[in-house]
Amino acid sequence: MTPDEIVQQLTSSYAVVIFSKSDCCMSVMVKHLIFTLGAGPKVVELDEHVNGFGIQSVLCQFSGTNQPIPAVFIGGKFIGGVDSLITYHLDNKLVPHLKEAGALWL
Repeated sequence: MTPDEIVQQLTSSYAVVIFSKSDCCMSVMVKHLIFTLGAGPKVVELDEHVNGFGIQSVLCQFSGTNQPIPAVFIGGKFIGGVDSLITYHLDNKLVPHLKEAGALWL
């Protein structure tokens, strides 16, 4: 499976996917926020994944930057990184989006 196929398969199979690095403080914050809201995301630690470098290259295309981590997908849609996620949350859009994707049952 190519890195692009891996990203497509994961983001279409799980309500929330976080592509992360285990030593990235921004990744820790994103995971904490999503878990605190009650969602159970699929977390892919790229520094521990056999295709991590290739997946990160694919994520660069989504984000338009060379530092795409963390990368959050909700309901198969690319949300962005920590800035986008925090903005969604502060605008009261994150919880409804998680509910719509089936990640929350509240």
